Amino acid sequence: MVSVPLRRDPESTRRTVGIVLYVLGMLVGGFLLVAMLFFPALLSQHADVELTALFLGALFALPMLVVYLWVPWIVDRYDPEPTWALAMTLAWGGIAACGFSALVNTSVHVFGNAVGGAAFGDVMSACISAPLIEELTKGMAVFFMFYFMRRQFDGVVDGVIYATFAALGFAAVENILYYGNAAKAEMLQNKEGLFLGTFLVRGILAPWGHPLYTSMTGLGFGIARETNKTWLKWLAPLGGFMFAAFLHSVWNTAATLSGDLVALMLPLWFLFVLAFFGLVIYMVVRKGRIIRDHLKDEVLMGNLTPWELGLVTSPIGRWRATFSWGGGAGRRFIDAAARLALSKWHTGRASQGRKLTVSADMIFPLRQELAKLRAEVSRSMGRPVQQPQPWSPGQPVPWQPQAQQQQPQQYPPHNPWGRR
Repeated sequence: MVSVPLRRDPESTRRTVGIVLYVLGMLVGGFLLVAMLFFPALLSQHADVELTALFLGALFALPMLVVYLWVPWIVDRYDPEPTWALAMTLAWGGIAACGFSALVNTSVHVFGNAVGGAAFGDVMSACISAPLIEELTKGMAVFFMFYFMRRQFDGVVDGVIYATFAALGFAAVENILYYGNAAKAEMLQNKEGLFLGTFLVRGILAPWGHPLYTSMTGLGFGIARETNKTWLKWLAPLGGFMFAAFLHSVWNTAATLSGDLVALMLPLWFLFVLAFFGLVIYMVVRKGRIIRDHLKDEVLMGNLTPWELGLVTSPIGRWRATFSWGGGAGRRFIDAAARLALSKWHTGRASQGRKLTVSADMIFPLRQELAKLRAEVSRSMGRPVQQPQPWSPGQPVPWQPQAQQQQPQQYPPHNPWGRR
């Protein structure tokens, strides 16, 4: 018997290098964060006040972070990103990006003070350095997923989700510091109302500043992932980053020059945020259509039933699976089916561009995974589930209304609180 050696994963080396670089970045950035922002507070003359202020800042910033994280999670319905990937981008934004940004922004501020005075230092740091370096360091989380974890990065929606998580992590740590400074000013300088005002502006009126900026970088990398044009693969991320830095600079410049400018910008800001959310929802719906279109032939081949196709492409499909179709096994079935569809999509686009893609190697194993997970769903529910059947010429197309009427009920009513 001749043994056939297993094919080595062509992306394993890239992932290993990426993980090493990620860990090194987190260690260095974490050290800088502690050294630049927290050690000075502990070693100051009013260490007790500093610690109390930081505690208050965390008390107000972290619970709001939990609230904000629900928004991108709810929006990304059809192919949610893995929890570990979201946690990595969130941690990078809150630790590494904050640490590197603190070092550069502080250095620029000190240099500006020495050259042109305090006002010049504020402008150099807030209006030029902060937009560039903060969007660069946050955007590195998106680049990490785009380049090193390519299988978890499918397109525009994924780019926006990863960018949002990285930016929310950054904003949470930044808010701890802003809230802490405001609380310290109230305690030491009797500036009453400063803490509440800071919280209202940063936590209530404009909490989506950082996510909005960095999402432009995410859009750029998402376009690069979807296109077959080499020039656009390079230009889109660069253009997204530049637009992110521009939006960030406009807001910081208005806040640095006058608080009245911020008040004037808020209505336009809200309209821009609403328009952006509308764009994201459209892209999510588009992603759902792509998944559906690339799973229809799986129904014809007998790898999916029409009911399963509807479950996978339903915005509430994962909730339905959780409570009435196998629980965790049902959710994994949906994830595998969505991954199969997107792998076929990437393979088709690569073929059009006469390029190779590792997604082609995932199609057959994912079809096998669907069969295994369907059996697991059946065991979890304690009853057999309908098996898919190949379509034969002359039969109605399975997803057309007349075909649905001719088919028997595929899944009888099931008590979602009973055995599953």
